[in-house]
Amino acid sequence: MKKEKRSIWDKLFGVEPAPIKNETQFQLMNGFIPSFHAFGNDPYASDIVRGAIHAISSNTAKLKPKHIRRKDGEIEHVSGHIERLLTLRPNQFMSAYDFIYKIVTQLYLHNNAFVYINYGSDGRIEGFYPVDASSMELVESGSVLYVKFQFANGKKLASEYENFIHLRRFFAKSDMFGENNEAMLPTLELIKTTDEGIVNAVKSSAFLRGLLKFQAMLKGEDLKKNRDSFVQDYLDVTNNGGIAAIDSKADYIELKNDPKMVDSKQMEAIELKVYKYFGINKEIVTSSYTEDQWNAFYESVIEPIAIQLSLEFSHKLFTDREQGFGNEIIFEANRLQYASNVTKINMVRDLMPLGILSKNEAREIFNLSSIEGGDEFVQTLNVVNAAKADQYQNVNKGSDPPKGGETNDEEVDGDGD
Repeated sequence: MKKEKRSIWDKLFGVEPAPIKNETQFQLMNGFIPSFHAFGNDPYASDIVRGAIHAISSNTAKLKPKHIRRKDGEIEHVSGHIERLLTLRPNQFMSAYDFIYKIVTQLYLHNNAFVYINYGSDGRIEGFYPVDASSMELVESGSVLYVKFQFANGKKLASEYENFIHLRRFFAKSDMFGENNEAMLPTLELIKTTDEGIVNAVKSSAFLRGLLKFQAMLKGEDLKKNRDSFVQDYLDVTNNGGIAAIDSKADYIELKNDPKMVDSKQMEAIELKVYKYFGINKEIVTSSYTEDQWNAFYESVIEPIAIQLSLEFSHKLFTDREQGFGNEIIFEANRLQYASNVTKINMVRDLMPLGILSKNEAREIFNLSSIEGGDEFVQTLNVVNAAKADQYQNVNKGSDPPKGGETNDEEVDGDGD
């Protein structure tokens, strides 16, 4: 039996998505047109831009999604269907790492990232699919907000806005969309000009190095023969002497080639402009960062993305009632994996005696396997429950504390009796 070929599009939306009835353009408060068009120039074509975005996306993709429920001041881990999807295989084509990587890459390329939430016929979530469209537009129909996508292949998609996870960056002028990367255009043009200059300089080094001027008239084949002989004898890499000897029948005229290259300081300045635009530094891109540099990168770049992911996924995946019961999706990371061994040792030494870390949690910090009974907590006897501190210090309840200079010892006479 011949298998039917179906694309991702057909699998999710059918052959032809149903049109929206009686649609009207969504009105924004600031009067802007509710549409977004991807930036014409492709920033991802630049190796500097691609390296910067890759550094952010690859590290953010290490975040671990978790379904939790906050109740009575405590956090309960809910290991359910949604968490399994997000942590293992959000859709049949992507791992959890690839899924987050693609979302963050689109976010930094377009300053908008959309993820389609695919519901089954029973209302159960079956998968999450990043949507890479060239333009988006918001429309209304019967007080329901829809988003219309235009793709590079000409296809269009329209679905309820609530069916999409929507992340934004540079969220300023528009009420619904992040700004495009037009502000980066001067830097992209500078990078392009610099790259072209380097290519031209390399090419020019292979141009004419000199002219052989013969005193007599020679035939074309004789000119070529004499030229090839001169090149072979004196311009070949095997000519160790570096000295050429010619007679009076020919003169060698050297052509000066002085291609202008961009110096290292100018290149560093251009790279710095890109890194500043994305909020990172060169050490993060080249993976040569220190512990402090990593912590700064995490707090200024990765953590804001994690917060945005957590808030948006929680809102779109849970009803108001479910959120009222404390259900959330959070994206967390083990920041200690980037800490130095000194920091890890100090943390375990300081926290384990307080009963904050179990044995297995301490072993995990050093990438060691779990042990039997390692989930137990140990605590030093040098700390005590604050409510029992007085009892621990043998202070009687209800008695006034001794005044200055007085003791609780019985009075004795001067003889010591």
